[in-house]
Amino acid sequence: MHTTSPHGFSTRQRVILLVLLGAGFMLSVDFSILNVALPEAGAGVGLGPEGLPWITSAFALPAAGCMLLFGRLADFFGRRRLFLSGMALLAAASVVGGLASQAEIMLAARALQGVATAMALPATMALLTTTFSDPAVRARVLGLRGALLSAGFAVGALIGGALVSVLGWRAAFFINVPAAIAILVAAPFVVDESRLPERVKLDVPGAVTVTGGLLAIVYAVIERNLFAAVVGAVLLVAFWRIEVRSPAPLVPMRILTRPSVAWGNYAGLVIGAMEPAMIVLTTLYVQRVLGLSPFETGLVFGIPGVASVAAGVVAGRIIGRLGYRNVLAVSISIQGLATLPLVFLGTHTWVALAILVPALFIGFFGHVAAIVAFTVTATSGMADQDQGLATGLTSMTGEVATTIGTPILFAIAATQATIVTGHRVAMTADVAFTLVSAMLIWIGLRADARHGRAAALENDGQSQPAAELTPATT
Repeated sequence: MHTTSPHGFSTRQRVILLVLLGAGFMLSVDFSILNVALPEAGAGVGLGPEGLPWITSAFALPAAGCMLLFGRLADFFGRRRLFLSGMALLAAASVVGGLASQAEIMLAARALQGVATAMALPATMALLTTTFSDPAVRARVLGLRGALLSAGFAVGALIGGALVSVLGWRAAFFINVPAAIAILVAAPFVVDESRLPERVKLDVPGAVTVTGGLLAIVYAVIERNLFAAVVGAVLLVAFWRIEVRSPAPLVPMRILTRPSVAWGNYAGLVIGAMEPAMIVLTTLYVQRVLGLSPFETGLVFGIPGVASVAAGVVAGRIIGRLGYRNVLAVSISIQGLATLPLVFLGTHTWVALAILVPALFIGFFGHVAAIVAFTVTATSGMADQDQGLATGLTSMTGEVATTIGTPILFAIAATQATIVTGHRVAMTADVAFTLVSAMLIWIGLRADARHGRAAALENDGQSQPAAELTPATT
């Protein structure tokens, strides 16, 4: 574990940040570029329009279903080991996907990329939260992470169309390979392995039921399959019963019942479900109603995305001053209120853009700040040996949220006869759900805030543990 001077990061810590944050930036860019390349990639391997969603779903299923398991395995068997294994698998899967000439091979490569992401992402976050253990510094680091993820999305949206146009859809896969190799070469020299527990007893029944349950639930949402939903619910209930009775549970119930973990991950579900779904639905609106080209659409969303990078840096700094409860509730509210003008979008292009672009600037700012605040909230106060589990939970929440949000808003929009009215109704539901959730999260974290004030007084001037990233005066 490294400490950080109050004046900034040491040279070694900057290199660690470059490696670990660079990995997240790479994954974000790749996700955004591949979205742009979906039609060309599908056509290149013979997938019709009805098969295109499976290019995304083949990734989302294992990514969401396996995050929690791999996060805990990182605690047990080494976070750096899981991180490097994930990067190696990502590079190999990207090569296979880039060389694919058949749909089955591409979809298998996407599934392997999903597994690789499930291995690497929680381990990366756990390495960050344990390497930078001081609460204020950790908030800054997670703020930088949020800024770079936002930048990755924006960069991918801006350059994706040009890259795919010049080099073809296969570039969306191959772009991962050199970056992953560079990380694999550098990481062993600068990133320390986590301290491993002396005795490891893996809760196999818990691992099987939670992974199977999450896979079934995500599949049920993607395919609207009632049978899969029932199977998933049964497996998750079985997982809960196993964990309650297990002497060495995969996910101790004491962790799930912490207000910061429970409400933090609920916040992540709201943040990750509503904003990406709004982007997808609004992308459809601006192309089919306003008549914008894919390149113009990339500018509409990409430029506000670049501006929102500042939100990650700002959020990381103000959380230490105002507390994660305040920043989380306010930033979610900003995300919801910025979506409100989208309810009034019509068919006049310039009027719609005059409303949409400023709303995206503000909404993306709130969204990125909320991501940082939710991550800090859900991982604060956890012991080092549980950081893989905590970051696995937050990563899983983000993946599940992104997967379920779009189908839900699309189903709401489909109740209307036209795209414009469907978009308005869906945005109304988005705003209402987001603002009500912000209020519930504010109330739910009140007990955690009181605990933080009591701990701060008890410490009597000593530096607070990570759980108490709440100021004494809220």
